Amino acid sequence: MTYSNLVFPDIKHLVEKLHFNPEEGKIWLAEQRTVLMGLGALSSFRKEIITTLGMARAKGFFMRLGYYSGMRDAELAKKLNPDADPDQAFLTGPQLHCLRGMVKVIPLALEYDPAKKHFYAEFEWVDSFEVEICRMSLGQLEEPACWMLLGYACAYSSYFTGLDIQFREVECRGQGDQHCRIVGKVASEWPDHEEFSHLFREAPLIDELYELQSRIADLEQSLGYPENLPKAIGEAPPFTSALEMIDRGANAEVTMLLIGETGTGKEVLARRVHSMSSRKDGPFVAVNCAAIPPELIESELFGVEKGAFTGATQSRKGRFERAHAGTIFLDEVVELSPRAQAALLRVIQEGELERVGDDQTRKVDVRIVAATNEDLANAVKAGRFRADLFYRINAYMVIIPPLRERQNDIALLAEHFRKRYEKQYRKVTLGFTDRALAALHDHNWPGNIRELENTVERGIILTDDNSSITEQSLFSMSGNKSSHEHDKVRKINTSSGQLENSSSERVFIDSLSEQILVHQISIETLEKSLIERAMNRSEGNIAAAARLLGLSRPALAYRIKRSQN
Repeated sequence: MTYSNLVFPDIKHLVEKLHFNPEEGKIWLAEQRTVLMGLGALSSFRKEIITTLGMARAKGFFMRLGYYSGMRDAELAKKLNPDADPDQAFLTGPQLHCLRGMVKVIPLALEYDPAKKHFYAEFEWVDSFEVEICRMSLGQLEEPACWMLLGYACAYSSYFTGLDIQFREVECRGQGDQHCRIVGKVASEWPDHEEFSHLFREAPLIDELYELQSRIADLEQSLGYPENLPKAIGEAPPFTSALEMIDRGANAEVTMLLIGETGTGKEVLARRVHSMSSRKDGPFVAVNCAAIPPELIESELFGVEKGAFTGATQSRKGRFERAHAGTIFLDEVVELSPRAQAALLRVIQEGELERVGDDQTRKVDVRIVAATNEDLANAVKAGRFRADLFYRINAYMVIIPPLRERQNDIALLAEHFRKRYEKQYRKVTLGFTDRALAALHDHNWPGNIRELENTVERGIILTDDNSSITEQSLFSMSGNKSSHEHDKVRKINTSSGQLENSSSERVFIDSLSEQILVHQISIETLEKSLIERAMNRSEGNIAAAARLLGLSRPALAYRIKRSQN
């Protein structure tokens, strides 16, 4: 059925999902973080993209930008109106355009029959922001100008209905028409639907860059670069500095010591050392010394001779013999028993060992990479670790930074794990919501990369196909809580448009302010006291204290440093 006087549902249900947190510089529309950006900046950006890529490629670029936004909003619309009839629920998309200040949408016709897989729609766009951009910097075009809005309409309609829907802007003020009007139909009903669909694929320029990248990789390989390096993902300076040290020492025979907290990826880096060394064709043997009982560690590492003890019914090699001509990785080396430490020292110094219960000396050729999450110097002082062994394995030490010191790498790692577990669980998601990414970024990650990997895997498991990974799916089943649970988010007043405080919070703040003025307490004294109490309550954890105070970690760190000067 065709409607000539379609009426939008009340927009209040969307406005209620709009939250402002100006102290943190964040605006949320449900699960989506959004921004306010001036039209002048967008206009300059579009002009630069057109200059750089050309008109045809720029059009595809901005249509894809709108397409990605439409995908997310289709998912949001279904969640916001689960019980509404299809026509009314569908109109949430045009309302979101209005709410974001992009365009006023007037529905002219809508025919949507899910059972018959039929769709037809007409909309008029009033005061399109993209037409305004043309007026500001581009001038009148020879074709329709509302590229982002058109890409949004195609994606929103397709993902909402489950059909392949394409829209065309049949009139546009950006090319001199009186109105902006779009028509949408099932893609196959458009004679040029295949050509149009190419606009939503990667631009040829990207394909060319990938081709060049592939040729460079082939050239590097032909020059003798190592293949299949274990993937070490990260761009943060503390990590890249550590990676550079690892790469420089990989081809040497010196014993390497990796110092880092649990879960920082020490075994991945040890495998990288092995892959870049001259021993890469030999075995790589990883041993977690903390996981082996002290009474068995010697036989596991150095082997056992038949009859050495009850249950030793046959002779067998230890991990060192199995790693001959290769690399052995000793994780948590500080957990070795005193006898095992003495035997390890002999292997390092003499290149030989004795199996448990045997008097025959055996030569071994093994590169040792050790790791620990403890300060070995303190373990030496405490009498838990041999000083002579410490000096031998400490010849080439690399400190692996914890994830909380690699803030810029969190999104990279999360995306890497998302792709891995989507493949493992045979799922296709729409990626992380903005709030989910913010929660990942703000979490302190005491378990480092291993904890992040487990969190992303849980998120993939709990997310349906073609849905976004939310903060709840990442953190709801764990004991961890993201910092967003402590955010002081305030709603916008639907009538005045102003931010609101709760009445009880306002009364408390007024009372507290009056007492501060009566006692003539300075702002500096008040701030210092609040910081000290927050740091005491969080046991010195700056990130946790920042969450208590409603600040970012860098902001609190700056205030602490300022108060100490």
